[in-house]
Parts: sequence; structure tokens; C-alpha cells
Amino acid sequence: MTTPIVEMRGIEKSFGAVHALRNVHFRLDPGEVVGLVGDNSAGKSTLMKIMTGAYQRDAGDVLVAGEPTHFRSPQDSRDRGIEMIYQDFALCGNMDVGQNIFLGRWPRRFGLFVDRERMYREADAVLKKLKVDVNSVYAKVESLSGGRQQSVAIARAISFEPRVIVFDEPTANLSVMATNRLLETMSELKAHGVAQIIISHRLTDIFEVGDRVVVLKRGQNVGERRIRETSEREVLELIVSGVPETAAA
Repeated sequence: MTTPIVEMRGIEKSFGAVHALRNVHFRLDPGEVVGLVGDNSAGKSTLMKIMTGAYQRDAGDVLVAGEPTHFRSPQDSRDRGIEMIYQDFALCGNMDVGQNIFLGRWPRRFGLFVDRERMYREADAVLKKLKVDVNSVYAKVESLSGGRQQSVAIARAISFEPRVIVFDEPTANLSVMATNRLLETMSELKAHGVAQIIISHRLTDIFEVGDRVVVLKRGQNVGERRIRETSEREVLELIVSGVPETAAA
């Protein structure tokens, strides 16, 4: 069997008296696209923040390519090839596209001066690789539409050459056209072998590009289905009325 690129076993997490995750299991195979769904209190974002080191787990194991890990920060997970793109994109609006893509790690000449020519050239190359159009790498990010800002956030993640990208509600604030463009980008990432996790309430998007869907409810696994073997209605039923035993079934 293929070794998962990421595997989480028996994850537990509490915030005071609130038990956010209870014995949660999750896996992602190389190059796979998995939808992670559930209602607003299901624990989806908490689970991914544990995977990326933003939160620390109380119990359980996280393995990357079969190797046990304990990420202390998002930088630790980035060093292992895992990127998370948050709903607010985490961009600097007063900086241009090229500066945002290389924010905090601008290429330098002689170890001292920012190599602006190289920065914009490489930024443009990343955008072309993703087949996205932001008009110009010199444009201020605050002047871009929501869809194009998201493209910049994806380009920044891709510039780290990740093996895994986590999208947190990626289409929540996008137009129909921008959503279609994003789904095309996800397919392009998959073609380049990048595994993806999509946290979303929009099942249609997951069914468009996903291979598998995992359902959480009140911090527990309640089901897992392969996209080609299920329907949006069945997944919705799991979200609404699934129970922990459903995962075992």
C-alpha cells in the first residue's frame, strides 16, 4: 500500500472544558485531493491547525511520509512541505504581487541587496506555472479582486515547493468565475503531484476536484467516502445525522 504523505492517528484536543477533537483519524495520500467537511463546530480547522503546527495536540500521532513528527510552529510544517492557505489569505495589501510571493525571503545579491529583477522574474514564473492571471507582478495586492488575491496566496505557497496544501474555505467569498478559476488551479496543482486538503461547506466544489471526502461531527469521525462512489446527498446526511459508529461501518 502507498505510504500516506500525511497521517493523523487518535488526535485529541481540548480548549478548557471544550473537547474539540476526540480520537480523530485522517490520512492523505501523495497527489490526492481530500475534502474535509462538517458543520461549524466539527473541528475541521482545529485538526488542520494541529497538522500544520499552529495548535499543539493533547494526544495522538502525526506522521509525514511515515515519519512521526511534532510540529511546534507553522514554519516546522512548511519545512516538511506542508502549506496552509487561510480564508483571509494573509497578504500585505500595500505591497505588490512579487513582494508578497517572496515576503520575508526576498532573493538577494551578494547576501545584502534585494535582487528585485530575480524576484519579479521568479514570481512571474510561479504564476505562469499555475496558469493564473494577476495582470502584473508589480500591481499592489489591495488593487486585486478576491479571486486574484487568492491566486497570489496560492502562488506564495507554491513558491515553497510544497507536497501538501490545505485550503480553508477557499471559495467562500469568490464569484462564480473566480471559483471556476480556482478549481482549475487545484486541478493543475494535482497534475504537478501536489496533494490537497479542502475545508469547505461547498460540496459541489469538492465533488468537482476531489478524490475522497472525510466527514467530522462534533470533533469526531463520522464517515469517509470516495467521491466516485458516493453522492452529495449521502455526504450531507453524514454531516447532519452521522454518528461515530458510521466511520467504523
